[in-house]
This record gives sequence, structure tokens and C-alpha cells, in this order.
Amino acid sequence: MALAAEIIVAVALLAGCAPAPVTVDASPSVPRMPSAAPTVPPSATATPPPSLGPTATAPGSLVLIGHDPLHGRGMNAALAIAGRYAYIGSRTDGAPRHRHPGILVVDIGNPAEPRVVHEIGPPEAGNRGESARELRVWPRQGLLIVLSFDCDPAGHDCDRFAAAPALRFFDIRGGHASVPALIRTFYPSRAPHEFYLWQDAQNADRALLYLSTPGGSRDDLLVIDISRVRTREPVEVATWRAPMVRDGRNDELHSVSVSPDGRRAYLAFQTAGFLVADVTSLADNGSVPAIAAVTPPDGRLRWRPVGPHSAVKLPGRPIVLTTDEVYGGIGADAGCPWGWARLIDVSDDTAPKLASEYRVQPYNDEAACPAIPEERKLHGSLSSHNPTVSAHIALVSWHAAGLQVFDTTDPSKPASLAAFVPDPLPTIGTEDPLLSSGPDKVVMWSYPIVRDGLIYVVDVRNGLFVLRYEGPNEQELSAIRFLEGNSNLGNGARP
Repeated sequence: MALAAEIIVAVALLAGCAPAPVTVDASPSVPRMPSAAPTVPPSATATPPPSLGPTATAPGSLVLIGHDPLHGRGMNAALAIAGRYAYIGSRTDGAPRHRHPGILVVDIGNPAEPRVVHEIGPPEAGNRGESARELRVWPRQGLLIVLSFDCDPAGHDCDRFAAAPALRFFDIRGGHASVPALIRTFYPSRAPHEFYLWQDAQNADRALLYLSTPGGSRDDLLVIDISRVRTREPVEVATWRAPMVRDGRNDELHSVSVSPDGRRAYLAFQTAGFLVADVTSLADNGSVPAIAAVTPPDGRLRWRPVGPHSAVKLPGRPIVLTTDEVYGGIGADAGCPWGWARLIDVSDDTAPKLASEYRVQPYNDEAACPAIPEERKLHGSLSSHNPTVSAHIALVSWHAAGLQVFDTTDPSKPASLAAFVPDPLPTIGTEDPLLSSGPDKVVMWSYPIVRDGLIYVVDVRNGLFVLRYEGPNEQELSAIRFLEGNSNLGNGARP
């Protein structure tokens, strides 16, 4: 989530010159999911908003393979997958009014018929004031990793109840795959927001977590060694604060990703922009770990209004894809035209260059904003969010614009391939206060995961979707055994 969007802070930004944006229509003809009745008391009835633009004919399509509404609870969060199970967190807490606020375990052995088989509840998850927001699986060690932290009433409908940020490590080997067992809980020295799982390419039994730690004058980044977490406490091995002047306008590190070899980190600092850091000493497991900026302060890329939310590098190519996340509201950093994606040339990572923009029409076009109803502008989002990329295809969850797929073969001219916008569930347990309280009832949110050529993605409101891409370059996705945007596990052994 965008920190600025969560609190709807007005932002003014320095902006550089940008190339002409590439835009696509948001409503290609694709299969839609069948409506399914939720199993919890309803909170609202879904009323699809009117279309705002013509239907475009995209060269590809996303075929719906399977869907589970996740009890119709709403407020679904991050997704992780291993073996025949998916694990899905929650954006809200365990207040009595919320049903099934824990971590849901979904059997995906038959992708056409995913089904919830277990819920991790208190005290490991689903606690008051606490959101189980970020999840990864480290298959080498058979671990489910969950980052939980306190959540607020306005943004997540949580109770005002103090909860210390925690990393929880669950055993998912053997019989524990469907009923994860807590191994240990670790309380980091700083409050994290997101994390990236990096497995050492030279030693598969070694792994680091790179955590963004936004918060005023504190360090931006915390690195934790979890290699021996089954037998001992994780170890905090490095912290770092980027050497740049802060202007106080939401210039905090939101997300980080790391190159497969562990030598470069790609940092999304929102209003402070995008930059690259050298983390070679951590990859090499040096005795004195050090992090250094590669991109100098005056070389970083900045743009208005909010800046980068996520940043991931295309495999084998000197191109980084960033997304901006913008929620509804009033002000320079809120509402229409929301946020979109950018492709950045890092051939020279001391001086990254903006190659192109990718927008979804009409929502990311300022000229269309006057035609969009105020209720839609204020209480929803048609913004980019989390990206997963193969060498030439980008998969981006785009909130109410669904899952967007586009071609990055020519980084100066990204081209639309397909989109999937599901029919929303008619009613759910809890609407997201900021993302689905208005007329838009689709909130595609998680980092997509490609496993055995199928795409798994979570909608905050409508549950888990399993899709298959058909169209140009489809072989690139169909050949992938495993790929996600928030780890370097890549196209290796099937988790």
C-alpha cells in the first residue's frame, strides 16, 4: 500500500521530463468470474460503476481457471504458494465484527477448484489491532514467513489496539503444509512495512530478508539473516539510511527488491524517487556488511505526484518496472488520475533514465477525470499496485482495473496484452474503507504469482483467482515453473 495514500497527505513534488505515456483501455473482452454467495453476513451490495470508455480489442486474453471467494470475508492481503497450498493474509484485524481474519490456507491441488481448508487464528494470526499483511514461502526450508503489524481504524477497519510488529515463521513441511505450525516469532528492532526474500544463489540454505522500515528519521532499510531460523533466532545484519536530503513529504522507502545475484537493490522511495544501492557485501556474506548508494542523490528519478511504490527488475535486462499507488481522495496525490507504471533504463545505474510510462485508459488520463463521478474518485482506486515480471511480460495488479498484462519487449513502447476484471461478489463481510467503500468493488491487490504457467492473484474484496494467459509470447509464461515479484526464487524448482 502507498503510505501517502493511506493517510491522504497532500504532496508537492519536483518533476523531471517524461516521455509520452503509453495508454491502454481498461476493459478488454475477457472471461469474468461467476458470482458466488459469501458465507459471512453482508456489509454492502456491489453495484458496478458505469463504463467510462470504449472496449479495446487486446491481442491476448486471461482465461479464468479457478476462483475461491475466501469465505467472502473481504480485506484479503498478500499471497504465498508452496506445493498444493496457497496462504493468504488479511488487511484487517481480529475484532469481533470481522469474520475469518486469520491466515487462510487454500488447497490449490486442483487449480480449477481451489478451496479453503484451514485458518491460522489467534495467537499466531487474526489478533486484535494486528494485520497479517506480508507473506512469503521459503521452500528450501519449508517455511511460511508472515510479517504482521498494527493496523489503523481509518484505513483497515481495525480496533485501536497496540500490536508489536512481528515476523512469524511457520513449518509447512509434510502434514504441516495444510496446518502450519509456528516455529518462532521474531520482533525486529524497527517497524517494517514490506519485505523481499532473497535466497543466496551460491548457497540455497542461506536467505536474507530485506525490509523497508519507513518512519521519519529512522533507517530506511533493515536486513535480517534467516538462514538458521529453524534452530535459532534470526540475526539483524545491516541497517541503512539513504544519503539524501529529506523534504518531509512522504519521502520514505516503501518497497525494495534485490537482483538474483544479491549485488543490487532497487529502491522505491515514493516522493523521494527511485534509486539503486550496492548490497554486494551482504551477498558475499562479508564480515562487515555494508550498503552504499549507487545512484547519487542528484541522479535519482522523481516524478509527481506520489512517486514509486514498487520497483522490480526485468530478468536479464537492464530495465526496472515501477508502479505508483494512489488511493481516492482530494489533493495533488490522491484520486484521479491515480497511479500507473513506468519502465526505467538502469544500463547506467548511477543515472537511471525514464524509458516510458504505461497507463490504463481512461482512468490514468487527466483529461478523463472530469467525467468520473466524485464518489468514484473519493472512495476507490484505479491505480497500479504490485508487479511481477518475466523477461518480456509484466503482470500488474491494478486495483479496480483488475489484473493488467503488458508487453515490455520494447521498453520505449510497452503494449497492452490482456486484462482481467472480475464480476464482484454481491456482498462481503468487510469492505475496505479506502479501496472498496465506493462504487468500485474490484481491488486486485497482491503480487501475482506464476506457478506451472498459471497466474495466481488475490483481490482484496473478491478472493483468489487462478488465470491462464493466452496470446503473444504466451510460451514465456507457460514455461515458468515459479515466479513472484517479491522474492528472487525465480524460475527454478517448483515450490
